[in-house]
Amino acid sequence: MTATEATTVLDVPANAGLNAVVVGEVATITLNRPERLNSQTPFTWNALVGVAAQLPGTVRVVVLRGAGKAFSAGLDRAMFSPEGIDGVPGVTALAGGTAENAHAVIGDWQRAFDWTSRTDVVSIAAVQGHAIGGGFQLALGADIRIVAEDVQFCMAEPKLGIVPDLGGTKRLADLVGYSRAAEICLTARRVGAEEALRIGLASAVVPVADLDAAVDATVAQLLAIPRDAAIATKALLKAAAGNTQAEQQFAEIEAQYGRLRALAGLDSAG
Repeated sequence: MTATEATTVLDVPANAGLNAVVVGEVATITLNRPERLNSQTPFTWNALVGVAAQLPGTVRVVVLRGAGKAFSAGLDRAMFSPEGIDGVPGVTALAGGTAENAHAVIGDWQRAFDWTSRTDVVSIAAVQGHAIGGGFQLALGADIRIVAEDVQFCMAEPKLGIVPDLGGTKRLADLVGYSRAAEICLTARRVGAEEALRIGLASAVVPVADLDAAVDATVAQLLAIPRDAAIATKALLKAAAGNTQAEQQFAEIEAQYGRLRALAGLDSAG
């Protein structure tokens, strides 16, 4: 942090189990229940949505991390009990309501896991230790995953008789392909660091002691790219999966024309 980069602590409810700070162009969101391996609750998810809404327009990079030895062990097991946590019913209570209610409730939770759709920021998950269930899905919701050598990814939901419902099925399949995603989810096995790197789940693997430095180095590289070029490039990458080659090339031309006019000091309308 330089002398001109003040630290801003974002407003997060006390029961959220996380904290969020902004330093310059970087926001760091830390899951902060290390005594519970950073297990998550609906309060966590509501706070993540709130933090996303609070981010100043100057933020370019968001880092997601966990305090202590784990990224996140997933849903707090208390949420599988009928009474739930602090007045929020357990997830099994959804069975007694309507399908419309389930769509509304789970749809709200899913919003906490979607960082890739925002073209104005690049998100990095710094993953150490366990990334289980909702922890795995939170990591999948980032653009880039830098992992420590002790990482253990696991989509544990099917083993519990439920399904991954926080956006992780598509994100995983898009990253590693249908067949491999099916094997990972339907066996509920753990994926370690070497495999995660080999199949494209992780962007880099580093020793546990080097995780912070590796994330900092990647953040510096991201910030070295002109912001508008980064935004336009991320938008192209996000659109690529749904485009034909011809459609993508057309989109590239459109984006490039806009960038060239901006660099020339001309408006983009032509």
